[in-house]
Amino acid sequence: MSILKVRELMVFYENAIAINNASLECERGKITGVFGTNSAGKSTLMYTISGIILDLKRKEQMRGGERITVLGSILYEGEEVIELEASVRARKGIILCPERRRIFQESSVIENLRIGGILATRQQAKRTLEYIYTIFPVLKDLKNREGGFLSGGEQQMLAIGRALMAQPKLLLLDEPLLGLSPTIEEILTDAIQDINTKFGLAVLIVEQYARPILPIIHYGYVLENGSAVLEGTSEELIENPDVKSAYFGL
Repeated sequence: MSILKVRELMVFYENAIAINNASLECERGKITGVFGTNSAGKSTLMYTISGIILDLKRKEQMRGGERITVLGSILYEGEEVIELEASVRARKGIILCPERRRIFQESSVIENLRIGGILATRQQAKRTLEYIYTIFPVLKDLKNREGGFLSGGEQQMLAIGRALMAQPKLLLLDEPLLGLSPTIEEILTDAIQDINTKFGLAVLIVEQYARPILPIIHYGYVLENGSAVLEGTSEELIENPDVKSAYFGL
């Protein structure tokens, strides 16, 4: 059963099209992947599902910048949410872990995590924090260090932990492996699988670097020029000759 259904989604920045009639679904308790090169529309897709695109649209209108237009349908748990603000979607359980981490650089690790859990109950926050320290034990050791002094991998762990503190039902991960070493990639992919299994969370990952992510997804899509041009299970995508050529160099 799908927790998210995106139907005929279109996003324009002025006269340039970023998302072109894209449709996809995320099932409850499953990991869904969306893969594409730079400028394929991956981050715009995440901004639109999370509602951040509405904030960007409003800011552009206020400063007389480019006009942003969003068309189509986003059904979350059977409810149309395409016009709901990001904060409302977050309270409903749609939580984005953004590209390039976006942690609070001058706040400590524990402060970042507590900010993420502002809407959680005390019991939820305590339980989630304990879990975060089990999958990312380095964060417990560094809990009093400012975010800006963490390595890129540690910042990504913190960003995912902060998103978990918000008690997501649908966790959106925007390029979580960007610029990280193979060792950190393995830690993060193992953690994503554990999060999916332990909490039964629906996880939507968009990623340019597909090689480490393809094996852990249940279903995936390939995005080109804002359109979903391929889809299938993990096995089907890995065996697809076009995917092999684009992402595995075979």
